Amino acid sequence: MKKIERAARLIRQHSHMFMCPLCGAGMNMNESNSLICSNRHCFDLSKHGYIHLLSRTAKPTKYGKAVFEARQAMCRSGFFDEVIEQVRDIIRRETGDTRSAPVRILDVGCGEGSHLAGLVTSLGMTAEREVVGVGMDLSKDGIHLAAREYPGLIWCVADLAQSPFADKQFDVILNILSPSNYAEFTRMIRDDGILIKVVPGPDYLRELRALFYGQTDRQTYSNDHVVSHFRSHFHPVETLHIRCVKRLDQTSLTHLIHMTPLSWGTTEENLEKALHAGISHVTVDVAVMVGKKK
Repeated sequence: MKKIERAARLIRQHSHMFMCPLCGAGMNMNESNSLICSNRHCFDLSKHGYIHLLSRTAKPTKYGKAVFEARQAMCRSGFFDEVIEQVRDIIRRETGDTRSAPVRILDVGCGEGSHLAGLVTSLGMTAEREVVGVGMDLSKDGIHLAAREYPGLIWCVADLAQSPFADKQFDVILNILSPSNYAEFTRMIRDDGILIKVVPGPDYLRELRALFYGQTDRQTYSNDHVVSHFRSHFHPVETLHIRCVKRLDQTSLTHLIHMTPLSWGTTEENLEKALHAGISHVTVDVAVMVGKKK
């Protein structure tokens, strides 16, 4: 089965989740593989297997194809394994009831899709219920890569500020190292659903931060504001801290430097310095926050 046919069947099966980003009406997948609302606003399914649901042209960002390819390489190397395993265990625990309905997971800011794909695969191995994974990102490059590499999930180019999903559709919303919109999270999540937000800790990639921003105020980082913002919008259920040291070879160091936004504000001289600094390990330090609606 072609990717577009597989994607169309999956979206058609779950079209009730969608809401027109232009007018808010319900949507259905027609026989021409387009999502169309009752007011005739139409969004075509790409031949690559994703749906483009932006209501306007996205502004250019630094999150391009090279960044997402680097992140995919780091994910496949196991760089985020401890984080994803912890998130998987939380989802199993929080959704492990006997309802027959599918577990619907939305990854907001999914990028190239590795986190969501890994979670859905892992959860599906033991789950008695169907697991439906939906990834959305503003970057067409990221979603194109996700759809190419991970068919069998729903991939959407969409804007979190105008999310194309109806109210109370998701059991789990993931927000991993990505910007938030708590009003939209509250709207889209089920009343008994959970939000899982992963944020950097103070030592996240501290070796690179020291190289790029040594002797400046950016050498140190605090997530206090982000944590406080989370708690002001969602009732905190638990917060888990993950800290580990990852060994790097030259290839993985190169991918990491091209992946992280820490490198975007530095000079070419500092980039070259970092690439040849002989860094053999780097610190992963994150907080995994779990919240429910207030």
